[in-house]
Amino acid sequence: MTYRRNCEGQTFERIVVSETGETIINPVEPVNLPRDVTDLFMVEFSPMLIEPGITQTIYLKFPIEVGVFLEAAKDIEVLDIFGLGTQKYTLYGPPTSGAIARWYRSAVYPDIPAVERLREGVMELSIQNMSHEWVEVSCAVFDSVDMKIYYGDFVATTATMKIVTTHMAETDFIDAPLVPGMARSIELYTARKIPVIKRGYLMEWGLS
Repeated sequence: MTYRRNCEGQTFERIVVSETGETIINPVEPVNLPRDVTDLFMVEFSPMLIEPGITQTIYLKFPIEVGVFLEAAKDIEVLDIFGLGTQKYTLYGPPTSGAIARWYRSAVYPDIPAVERLREGVMELSIQNMSHEWVEVSCAVFDSVDMKIYYGDFVATTATMKIVTTHMAETDFIDAPLVPGMARSIELYTARKIPVIKRGYLMEWGLS
């Protein structure tokens, strides 16, 4: 068979030879376009002041990329990755020692917001201020290797942010659907057979 995709004016085509393989399409970690640059993903949002000892759950939007996989009895292969819109990157940290991150700006929502299904998903972010001071937060940086994506009527992921000092926080993802009945996406690192140790990410260069 011939796989052919046209998106944002770009066409991708491959001939696929298979007797039992199936095609699976699902959202994937949003750090692959226009090419592999980084595993880090940053969401920037309006500044929030968080009281010491308080945990606050908010909802953010994040960009969607779509992965196309070929699955057979003994193997799974990444065939294609595409997405709508323009991908933007930024530097998190100082110029000499910082890290490149996929960048996205979102409003802050108290409840699950409506989204453009093919462009954006919903992130539930639980922010816990474990420090003894008021802390201002306006961004969250994640390692996409740990990202767990679910989809149904919309795409979603669930994340945590533990503030340990006024300038440092630990972020991670929770492997659970945001609402019941969602399907779990195949992770790119699984399909690419890359061994992964769950690690989270330490934001050591500031929270805003």
